[in-house]
Amino acid sequence: MSRHVLAKLTTAIVMLAVLIIGGQELYAHRHYEEPVVLGPGVTRVERLSDYFEPLRGTMNDSVVYVLEGEEEGGKAFIFGGSHPGEVAGTLAAIVLVENAVVRQGTLYIVPHMNRSGSTGTQPSGGYPLYYHIDTAFGSRKFRMGDRVTHPLDQWPDPDVYIHYPSGQSLSYVEIRNSNRCWPGRPNGTLTEQTNYAAMELIRKHDVNIAVDFHEAELMYPVTNCIVAPSKSASIATMAAINLSIDFDIHTEPSPPGYRGLSHREIGDHSDAYPFLIEVPEPFLDQPTGPKTESLLLEGKDEILMRAGDKDLLFVEFDESGKPIELRVGRHLSTTMSLLEEWNNFSPDLQISIEAPDYYDLMDNGVGAFLRDPDTADPSMVVFD
Repeated sequence: MSRHVLAKLTTAIVMLAVLIIGGQELYAHRHYEEPVVLGPGVTRVERLSDYFEPLRGTMNDSVVYVLEGEEEGGKAFIFGGSHPGEVAGTLAAIVLVENAVVRQGTLYIVPHMNRSGSTGTQPSGGYPLYYHIDTAFGSRKFRMGDRVTHPLDQWPDPDVYIHYPSGQSLSYVEIRNSNRCWPGRPNGTLTEQTNYAAMELIRKHDVNIAVDFHEAELMYPVTNCIVAPSKSASIATMAAINLSIDFDIHTEPSPPGYRGLSHREIGDHSDAYPFLIEVPEPFLDQPTGPKTESLLLEGKDEILMRAGDKDLLFVEFDESGKPIELRVGRHLSTTMSLLEEWNNFSPDLQISIEAPDYYDLMDNGVGAFLRDPDTADPSMVVFD
């Protein structure tokens, strides 16, 4: 065998080994199922396919956790994971599932709105495959995700994405962006069908409030805020005023000319009052150090500190960073403030819940509010 042929053969073997090893890790990540322990408030578990049958068996047949109070009242649809890389939203939803108790009304909670997007990380982004939350019993392991639906589940993208039903032209990749595909449609893509199923849930149960959990870059102006359309604006404003003694927060109007977003389309296509909560996540900014699990959870970065010194950030940022407990806690307290204002707005449709809040999370960390799936009754553990 010539030296030239041997070099080619060696290169091919090395490349094949890299593909096999890397492929095994990606396969394991895509098929990793997160355990969620049903808390004392969960009364039943559903799936989005219960509201739109064609989703059954797909990667986006997400779990819906239902928490019903002893007294009838209003109904809220709360969801994280529209953008799976914005992990505080998913964790906040899971904390609610494992801890919240509803006294009056009903909660429908979906931690993984775009479950497909959580089964793969951003290509060439250098993201970790998983992140871990420390607890008294060890650590809980969660999938790190991408912003959009996995291309293995929906492909190819068009040259231009035409939003339904507005006809607005958007960037091609937005057809896999859950928060550009509302209100969805039954004969659309997987992402559109997922949102259509959620809209069917909202319409079937006459949901009053829809809350969408997100995180945003520190260099992006729409963060530290509640985004709401005009119909929801008074509730959002009062909630922000009440929260301002705890942390910096403001309201942003939902632009009527920008289609496909939850805070626009849910309100336009149902009677629900939609809200989108944005909290600051340094990991999402482009000018940062390596995209490590530490950056994701601790939210500390020297490069962003320098950007802040040059007034390039839209939020305050110092050595304490923006840790995961702060971000999850903000989601929880903001949600409860919105529910309180809803109760003032509509006293005949009360939604009363007990759940951890911002101060609970800041004092104790996220892990204090996660249950141990290994010691829980197996019938009380759902794999999502």
